[in-house]
Amino acid sequence: MAFRVLIIGGTGQVGDVVVRALAAEPSCAEVIMVNRRPASLNAGSRVRQVVLDTASPQFPAEVTRLAQGLAAQGDPVYGASCVGVGKGSTKWSEEELTALEIGVVGGFARGCHAGGTTRFSLLSAAGSTAKSRIRYVRIMGLKEETVQNIGFQRLAIFRPGIIAGNVHTPGYVAWLGRLVPGRFGTIEQDDIGRAFVAEFIDGAAPDGIVYLENDAMRQRSHALTSRD
Repeated sequence: MAFRVLIIGGTGQVGDVVVRALAAEPSCAEVIMVNRRPASLNAGSRVRQVVLDTASPQFPAEVTRLAQGLAAQGDPVYGASCVGVGKGSTKWSEEELTALEIGVVGGFARGCHAGGTTRFSLLSAAGSTAKSRIRYVRIMGLKEETVQNIGFQRLAIFRPGIIAGNVHTPGYVAWLGRLVPGRFGTIEQDDIGRAFVAEFIDGAAPDGIVYLENDAMRQRSHALTSRD
């Protein structure tokens, strides 16, 4: 079944890989990137952008109208957030991080849900919990809780460890991360992108919330590659 994806954070490191993976998937009819400023698009003819003021109080309502317009074309519309500051988070204040990770992402997700979107995929990070004393981990956990409370029929939360192939990850860190087993170790950025695609083409996926850590993302990525 054909589907369309409304995505925020598509100009970031992980987001760009997700957009390209979606654009390469034949069943993805269109990828619509919600950007706060115009960006160069080179991922294919099925990718377009809509520029919205993410700081505006009207942002969620504008996303709702956008989602409704896409749904009117007949294909299911799925939502995705690949927003993430990553390494640069140390330079941000807690208020700035909260405004982006919880305010903007939450507003986008609420807009998608109000527009009829039933499935949503959220980029988070390994070990995220709202109870952490570590600022970044805590804010990621709060972001997860914010989106969980919106009530999507299915919510997939992606929790990568160290992301290899990302310009914000030094090569030696990615190498050392390969020695760390489990969720805090290294995962290839391309595997994350393909795992997002695999999530959306899985029509038999059960309702509810699913957490996808390194091993689960690799499995989905490899299954998608084997299918091709």
